[in-house]
Amino acid sequence: MSAAGAPGNTATLHRFHSAVNSGDPEIISEAVDELVAPDLVFHAPVPMGLTGAEALKRVWEVLLRAFPDLHVAVEETIAEGDKVVARNAVTGTHRGEYQGLPPTGKTVAYSEIFIFRFADGRIAEIRGVVDVLSLLRQLGALPS
Repeated sequence: MSAAGAPGNTATLHRFHSAVNSGDPEIISEAVDELVAPDLVFHAPVPMGLTGAEALKRVWEVLLRAFPDLHVAVEETIAEGDKVVARNAVTGTHRGEYQGLPPTGKTVAYSEIFIFRFADGRIAEIRGVVDVLSLLRQLGALPS
């Protein structure tokens, strides 16, 4: 794909983030169905037994159950060809179980960077780095 696809891919990614920031699992599920390829390749630890777009839906269910006010602020995007990179700041309040940790009521803030590859106007592959160490420290699961 040429660089001509980059603006459309960036717009698609912004639509996805808008759905995520709704906090509504149904809106997120609909956005995944519309914007993500069913056979998505997701390079991240995901719930066992799930693949593709269904794994992405499950990730958001788990995150929203733990952090119902989760918000992803896109701080920077870089687009070239069939890829868009997003550097994000994530915030939320720990109100449900997360990674075996009971709710703490603590507000967390952490960073992440994701590379999205697009095919036929849909997200086809996701690679990411999430600062889970910082998140777990803020929740008191690890020493500071």
